[in-house]
Amino acid sequence: MNKVPHSKLVAVMARNIEKAKDYAQRHDVPRFYDDIDDLINDAEVNAIYIATPPDVHLEYTKKALHAGKPVYVEKPMARNFAECEEMNKISRETGLPLFVAFYRRTLPYFVKLKELIDQKIVGDVRLINIALHWQPYDEEIGENPKPRWRVFPEISGGGHFHDLASHQFDFLEYAFGKIKSAKGIARNQAGLYKADDIVVANFEFESGILGNGSWCYTINKEQRIDQGQIIGSKGKITFSFFESSIIKVETVSGVKEYDVPYPPHVHQPLLETIVKELRGEGKCPSTGETGARANFIMDEITAR
Repeated sequence: MNKVPHSKLVAVMARNIEKAKDYAQRHDVPRFYDDIDDLINDAEVNAIYIATPPDVHLEYTKKALHAGKPVYVEKPMARNFAECEEMNKISRETGLPLFVAFYRRTLPYFVKLKELIDQKIVGDVRLINIALHWQPYDEEIGENPKPRWRVFPEISGGGHFHDLASHQFDFLEYAFGKIKSAKGIARNQAGLYKADDIVVANFEFESGILGNGSWCYTINKEQRIDQGQIIGSKGKITFSFFESSIIKVETVSGVKEYDVPYPPHVHQPLLETIVKELRGEGKCPSTGETGARANFIMDEITAR
């Protein structure tokens, strides 16, 4: 935030005042609080970044917007689509913008990927395949497992699918337009926690493009995969949502790879668009209206 022109982090809040103080001192933040109302009512704060788990996104967004402060909220936008809708309703009523941290919309890697799609480098897109298969996190296994909040649906809204697939579906809609229908099966196979740990899905875009995906979070690390495939009438694009900087294009002309590293601060490109919009100098591509769509799709797939 401090690296973005016309932006300054002036106050932070955490439930634990010692942690808030430590963060503020390490990052040269002038003020710190342990109460959300104190932060929101700070006269020098004119926009709020909500970087909490999703269970308080609606509550904190409501407080901030009613206090006259625009909001930048983490993803997934909320625990479910209904909560997202309530947040957008308040944004419309107050006339204040609501932004969501789907920063892939502005990351150079995904900007390049969308450019290749728009150029029809593989012709007309027919099919999209997604595979995200990861091993359990260390704290989820062993003699004394202590899973973190992301696999407690009452806090996160779901499990690792809810956390990670939100990024994927947001970008897919940004690149290919709205998904008009989505169906899936979500199950808990390994019993490491109560959230689903495996999901399969089929989805269809309004354009007629079809897609499918599988997400599994209990495989062994040797089979770990993070791969997306865009299959067109003239070739195929293979890419990664999270782990690789390489975009691979295969056509009859041969194979071409693009290496587009992530920037040091992945939020910065999107934050720059938010600051510009708040200053009346541009538009941010990730809003509450677009952000809610990922929740809608995931709710449809997991039959919530």
